[in-house]
Amino acid sequence: MTRRIPPLGDSEGLWQAVMAAAAGRCQCRGTCGTSHDKDGGRCKTVHGGYGHRHGTGPVRLIAAAAEPADLLLPPHKAAALPKAALLAWCPECHDATRRAAAKARQADAPTAEPDSLF
Repeated sequence: MTRRIPPLGDSEGLWQAVMAAAAGRCQCRGTCGTSHDKDGGRCKTVHGGYGHRHGTGPVRLIAAAAEPADLLLPPHKAAALPKAALLAWCPECHDATRRAAAKARQADAPTAEPDSLF
């Protein structure tokens, strides 16, 4: 596994703890819309490895909410999540899962009724 350099704001070691629990590998199990069947049901992206697209450079995993709906939390609430509520995400899986959660939230939202004149 490649060397893990924590982000600048990781003074408490939270990111390092999440990466250690994930063994430096993205923990997405298909919430991004990809089945990851070829890789045993889990994303194969590792921290410091290279993306599957040509020229993407080294991948930097992020620690973010485990529940897709929690990925939509405002930053100050997301930062307060405990270690048990976090997973290691590659940028592609994180963004795709966040988009899917936003789309699901929008679909579940009640439609606004137009104001009537009478």
